[in-house]
Amino acid sequence: MGFLVPALEAAAPSLIGGLVSGGANAVLGGSNGVLGGLLGENNLFQTGLMAQQMAAQQQLDLQSSVFDEAMNQQAENMREINTLRDAQMAQRKADDGITKKFIQSISE
Repeated sequence: MGFLVPALEAAAPSLIGGLVSGGANAVLGGSNGVLGGLLGENNLFQTGLMAQQMAAQQQLDLQSSVFDEAMNQQAENMREINTLRDAQMAQRKADDGITKKFIQSISE
């Protein structure tokens, strides 16, 4: 059994190094787990922000569509008003022509 002590003495640095390395790996593995958890929470937070941004963008798109529709309706109303105004002016010109002819026929 005397041969075990020199073998243990020779193997001791590698055993101690393995234990220290294993302990360090356990600590680093734990911190990696913590970092992984934090990254997961960050990803969830970023996903939530993106969802909020998408919802806000959809609301803006809806408002833009409603505004565009209102502006198109207003433009159509203005075109109709202008058409009626043009017809009214043409009617006035025709009435003036008829009145002039009537006056000419009376004065003859």
